[in-house]
Amino acid sequence: MTLLRGAGVGRGAAVGPVARAHPAPVVPDRLAAPADVEAAVASVGTAFDEVAAVLHARAEAAEGTVGEVLAAAAFMAEDDELRDTATARVRAGAHPARAVVEASAEFEELFRSADALLAERVTDLRSVRDRVVARLLALPEPGVPALTRPSVVVADDLSPADTAAMNLDLVLAIVIAEGGPTSHTAIIAAQLGIPCVVRAAGAADLEDGTQVAVDAAAGTVDTAPDDAVVARVAERRAALAALARDDSPGRTADGVPVALLANIGTAQDAEALPPCEGVGLFRTEVLYLGRQAAPSEAEQVDAYARALRALGTRKVVVRTLDAGADKPLAFITRPGEENPALGVRGFRLARTDAELTHTQLRALAAAGAREGVEPWVMAPMIATPAEAAQFAAMAREAGIARVGVMVEVPAAALRAAEVLAEVDFVSIGTNDLAQYTMATDRLRSELADLLDPWQPAVLDLVAATARAGLLVGKPVGVCGESAADPAMALVLAGLGVTSLSMAPSALGAVRFSLRHHDRATCRQMADVARAAGSADEARESVLALVDPVVRETLALGVHSPQPVSEVAS
Repeated sequence: MTLLRGAGVGRGAAVGPVARAHPAPVVPDRLAAPADVEAAVASVGTAFDEVAAVLHARAEAAEGTVGEVLAAAAFMAEDDELRDTATARVRAGAHPARAVVEASAEFEELFRSADALLAERVTDLRSVRDRVVARLLALPEPGVPALTRPSVVVADDLSPADTAAMNLDLVLAIVIAEGGPTSHTAIIAAQLGIPCVVRAAGAADLEDGTQVAVDAAAGTVDTAPDDAVVARVAERRAALAALARDDSPGRTADGVPVALLANIGTAQDAEALPPCEGVGLFRTEVLYLGRQAAPSEAEQVDAYARALRALGTRKVVVRTLDAGADKPLAFITRPGEENPALGVRGFRLARTDAELTHTQLRALAAAGAREGVEPWVMAPMIATPAEAAQFAAMAREAGIARVGVMVEVPAAALRAAEVLAEVDFVSIGTNDLAQYTMATDRLRSELADLLDPWQPAVLDLVAATARAGLLVGKPVGVCGESAADPAMALVLAGLGVTSLSMAPSALGAVRFSLRHHDRATCRQMADVARAAGSADEARESVLALVDPVVRETLALGVHSPQPVSEVAS
């Protein structure tokens, strides 16, 4: 048996044939100048046109953020300046493929030197470049080929356009040789419950059609699975599928309620939710991404009303626009911020464009009135009680009855009682809370150990916030990815957290874990985790107290999971 090891995302497992993504084309250094310059110029235009047409067709067939990602790449392929730069180089004697590579490099440098908004477009630019060059060199289109059977997708890395273009119904698992647990691909895999292993050394050598077994819980890829391995995978899949069908409320073994909620980004997500008690994080920025202007108030009302309608009487916690940092918007993000993660992001955008926030709050209130429900609405990136009070006043003026804020900044956790005096509830975003507590960029996969939500210092801040909630009798939820960890969920319940919101695919495992442990055991787990000297020690100390049935069913403890940051958590 040959095992490849990496970082697993999720708890699932799968067995199936490898479907290799075609690599980006390599353009030889020496290519002859075109004999017919005008024909070469025409070939460049044709290649760009064909790539744009394919991407537009895929965008129209997709929904939500998937369609937006593909549409952004399609518009890049239609960019006149990029095309003109490439054809100018052809007229100067360059081979068409070489001309496209050089033109792309020129624009990539411009993007990187401009601001965060344009720098984020580099991935789209490279995706278009590789597709155009492949056509010019008569090579297979890079990325994942059209799947004709359930497969394990294997690639060195996947761009957003690559991932968005896949028929996810036929993707059994994803294996990435590079990337990291915070990559776009890992985020999508976690949200959809697709077993994923990233940074899998040796994955580049896997060949098309090879039967492999992927175990996300263990972070392994078995390249020659025997009958026993295949049987274990089938058992795990059956067990997780059975857990996913359970629609009972979240409870500890002694009946203490811990509401289990889902994270969503679009109305389509709301309509596709599995059984759960509601939504703990509705990321509204998805509606704003990729636009040159903010969506109108009427458009927002329609989008929010559709999501609320899908949830009926279930709880829905809506987060107002969380833009800036790694989610820049063309119409509001301040260019040239040296450290945008510490800059004008989240609720701080109201300092420069208060009407943006007022419009969204009015739209949310109107959507709630239309559907006859009261959404819970919270603001991200709150640092002080004064900011919490400012947002609460804006929200209540707009007609929002239940107002809350995110606790992502250590200052807010340390003054949680004062913050809760101004609002009705708080929700802890453990991804950003870990980033700011550990002074570690959440996009740097090589620093994932510092971003581990099991870091005792991060748990101390969660404990302080939960304690404040218990003191004043107000709800304290967690909507960061730590809520999706069945072992960490026990610690959070022990700390006094009242709700856990996560990727829908994680609900079943967390519900199962809570059901097998009483509140006293959860409190004991919280105590040992906070008393540990490191994240690894905290995790191992808690796993030693986990019920053996839960450990075996969910394959807990077989590896040290890396945190997976969601787009906007």
